[in-house]
Amino acid sequence: MINFQAAWISIMLGLLTGVVQGLFFHKEGWLGGYNSWERRMLRLGHVSFFGVAFLNIAFIVSAAYLHLGDSDIWWSSRLLLLGQVTMPVVCYLTAVRKSFRHLFFVPVLSLVGGTGVFLCEVLR
Repeated sequence: MINFQAAWISIMLGLLTGVVQGLFFHKEGWLGGYNSWERRMLRLGHVSFFGVAFLNIAFIVSAAYLHLGDSDIWWSSRLLLLGQVTMPVVCYLTAVRKSFRHLFFVPVLSLVGGTGVFLCEVLR
């Protein structure tokens, strides 16, 4: 299933962004210091690769455990994929320009919606 592949790709991207960001973490003034907006958004983007990946893996494992078919979980799958892609993208864009923070509704609603739709299917 595509969510499984997307999750593992996201884990790899999380590792790679961690490597790149880790090259500079020891510099106190990097991107304005540890508490700067830019640096916090980079950390959030890096962590979101893993967090949403684990959500997608939990989704796949749960769907398999419950023997749900592709037609039962299509909407959940697509919304979780959208969140998988957009959460780190919005985080990194927001690090570059603060006004991109207004786009956080896209990944948040995607992830909440995907989880909610899946939960409705499970409780049905």
